[in-house]
Amino acid sequence: MALIRSVEIRMVDLAPRTRRTDAIQSFVSQETPLVTITDADGAQGTGYCYTIGTGGAAVISLLQQVFAPRLIGREAEEIESIWRDLLFATHATSVGAITSLALAAVDIALWDMRCRRAGLPLWRMAGGAKRSVPVYSTEGGWLHVEPQALVDDALAVQEQGFAGAKVKIGRPHLAEDAARLGAVRAAVGDAFHLFTDANQAFSLSQAMLRADMLADHAIGWFEEPMPADDIGSHAALARHSRVPVAVGESLYSLGQFKDYVQQGAASIVQVDAARIGGITPWLKVAHLAEAHNIMVCPHFLMELHVSLICAVPNSWMLEYIPQLDAITTSRLDLRAGQAHPPDTPGIGIDWDMAAIAAQTVAGSHSQTGKG
Repeated sequence: MALIRSVEIRMVDLAPRTRRTDAIQSFVSQETPLVTITDADGAQGTGYCYTIGTGGAAVISLLQQVFAPRLIGREAEEIESIWRDLLFATHATSVGAITSLALAAVDIALWDMRCRRAGLPLWRMAGGAKRSVPVYSTEGGWLHVEPQALVDDALAVQEQGFAGAKVKIGRPHLAEDAARLGAVRAAVGDAFHLFTDANQAFSLSQAMLRADMLADHAIGWFEEPMPADDIGSHAALARHSRVPVAVGESLYSLGQFKDYVQQGAASIVQVDAARIGGITPWLKVAHLAEAHNIMVCPHFLMELHVSLICAVPNSWMLEYIPQLDAITTSRLDLRAGQAHPPDTPGIGIDWDMAAIAAQTVAGSHSQTGKG
């Protein structure tokens, strides 16, 4: 056991390799704050989070001005205590995205250090429930992609052994969404999972109409059909829909997930380790879902989530979207459509520090404490 000696913070801005559009936005930039924590024995851990497009500077400011000074001198193994103290240090801005993202970067770094000290990979340290999970692809299903290109991508990932693919919906007319999904379903057959994501675009009435259409195409889930703060409408849709309702990427606390589960508003939980505030609350949400017989299929962050999804028994699918290739030397271990968690100590991400240094956003780099 050793006390935290220094906290290094920086941010890189990663441009997606492919055009990403959905019903409400275009994913043109990925601001990625990184936190490296070092203890008095020299042990280190690195954590990260992300924003889509903007907001990263606010996360960096919170990390540098509020969190980093409070970490110096703390016992790094007291992760739960640190997480709660940092939450209450920012109580006036919690619960919210900026605070949760900053908490996540710190919490993931502490878990990385814990696992390295113990000589264990994250998937075992956090539970060790399974050695692999099936993967579905999102990269070929963006809203601007035309039907034939959707079909070509779905057939390609099916050939690679992927268990399924996700198609964005939210075109101006229901018939357009139906035509796109119908083309893909006809091409891949009935034994391939198809999922849809509306990115909070619909009203309740629109979502109900889409849900009936989705059931006709044997869709595996209806993701983020409506604004995430409208729990009542999600509960109404879940009662109406023959297709499971999936939510989670826009929820930022354990309590928000609790409300969804209690009201029967979520059939699939898509908790995101960055947006929920790190690994510590991610595991709590996963176990909450388990207690209610609900499956976990996390959003984004496949490089981290492959370990977390293998730590818990009620996981189903891992979303495939390459995120960190430009600043890491490790890659997802993908064999015959199954993702395998890293067996190396830590969270399983090998950072390319030279690439990170070269891509650090000007003015974002700082160090608190003794290096």
